[in-house]
Amino acid sequence: MDTKAKNHSQENAERTEEEPVLSSDRAEPTGEADEKAAAALAEASTMREQLLRKAAEFENYKRRTEAEFERLMENASQHLIEDLLPVLDDFDRLIKSANEGAKTEVIRDGCSMIAAKLSKVLAIRGLEAFDSVGKTFDVNYHDALLQVPSSELPPNTVVEEVSKGYRLNDKIIRHAKVVVSADDQAGLPEPDGQS
Repeated sequence: MDTKAKNHSQENAERTEEEPVLSSDRAEPTGEADEKAAAALAEASTMREQLLRKAAEFENYKRRTEAEFERLMENASQHLIEDLLPVLDDFDRLIKSANEGAKTEVIRDGCSMIAAKLSKVLAIRGLEAFDSVGKTFDVNYHDALLQVPSSELPPNTVVEEVSKGYRLNDKIIRHAKVVVSADDQAGLPEPDGQS
């Protein structure tokens, strides 16, 4: 036999002659390891059940919350409408008075009272008009409709308010539509048609 074959057969013999591992040589006895494995499985099963229970509770919470939100959205305007119904009744009475020949002053006073009542209802809900005339133009509050030359006011000052601006609970819900001053000389032709 050559040396290569001899070495190969010796390696095979060494592999087959390894000593078997006895249970007494293990770090832990079989009974204790089995108990620990069973305890770990039981704990894992308990944790899994708790996880499934929490997931189901969360799904139920999510469904309840979504249903409550939908219900709130459906009924969100109910209280406002209930508050506006007396204003609508006042308009009906005003129209009836006008059709029966009420004087102009009575109709004008009725309109003023209804407007005040409507403003009060909306103010209770957080609506507030803001003043713009005399203030510096601000794109966060104003929409400029027109610029007019002015030598009396600094440029970009609100000269006229065409439509009031409103905020609802500190949020601008409608920008004021305004006329803004411009520099008196800006964009105007030079005298005698010279540019």
